[in-house]
Amino acid sequence: MRVVFMGTPDFAVETLEAIIKEGHEVAGVVTQPDKPKGRGKNMQFTPVKEIAVARGIPVYQPVRVKELEFIEELKKMNLEVIVVVAFGQILPKEILDMPKYGCVNVHASLLPKYRGAAPIQWAVIDGEKESGVTTMLMEEGLDTGDMLKKTVVPLEKDETGGSLHDKLAAKGAKLLIETLKELQAGTATRTKQDDSLSNYAKMLDKHLGQIDFTKPAEEIERLIRGLNPWPSAFTGIDGKTLKIWSATVINREAEGKFGEVVEVNQDSILVKTGNGLLQLDEVQLEGKKRMETDAFLRGYPVEVGTILSK
Repeated sequence: MRVVFMGTPDFAVETLEAIIKEGHEVAGVVTQPDKPKGRGKNMQFTPVKEIAVARGIPVYQPVRVKELEFIEELKKMNLEVIVVVAFGQILPKEILDMPKYGCVNVHASLLPKYRGAAPIQWAVIDGEKESGVTTMLMEEGLDTGDMLKKTVVPLEKDETGGSLHDKLAAKGAKLLIETLKELQAGTATRTKQDDSLSNYAKMLDKHLGQIDFTKPAEEIERLIRGLNPWPSAFTGIDGKTLKIWSATVINREAEGKFGEVVEVNQDSILVKTGNGLLQLDEVQLEGKKRMETDAFLRGYPVEVGTILSK
């Protein structure tokens, strides 16, 4: 098939590579504009652009896909399908109606649940037992189009946003190839979404990682896993930011204030929460490297009674 691929972050890379490997003709790759990154503020390619450039595929980076000039360029490509994976812009109806087989989106959730920008992380944060990938035919609504295929991925007990991201990226690539085969063969089955079962997975930001120790330890531990590796969960100690990369729920109570260190051992720090204790297993003090708690304590003694807060 003659394909135009629209995607931006790491999650989209495996699907683009699968399309190329399968032998489809990629007429162009559309991705978000380059952005300055790092201390030097050097312009950096998106992960998808890096792959396209390496493969000699034409790259388009419109600030807005609604631009008339870009739409006219798409019309010239005589494309059969547009594949969209975490692109980052809403497609206008004129583009949605353009391809012969429509615009196929690879979405990292079991739709209709978790529509929106961050379905992977919210599945972990909310304590879901399973997640997955859905391919769908796009329409003007946000993740509301008819579903084509699904694949289910169980969540492990220690699942993080990062580990689930990698699993779903691989599953999504495979599912997209199967979906294209069915579309081309005319055997694809369309299933309408039940809007009453949907919820919105809002975009992540750094403020979401601020730990509220009045909440149950179990809920905080899920937040830590869901926001690992980005934007990360954090608290404060002695006026410095302390990122928490992994923790364990301890099902017992202790006297003290919420966020108070109630026990310090050679390799563990236990903190009082709204329900149960939270054992800090891997931390990172502002300006320092990530480390296991025993290594952290050797260089930064923490006393019982210390309050972790903003």
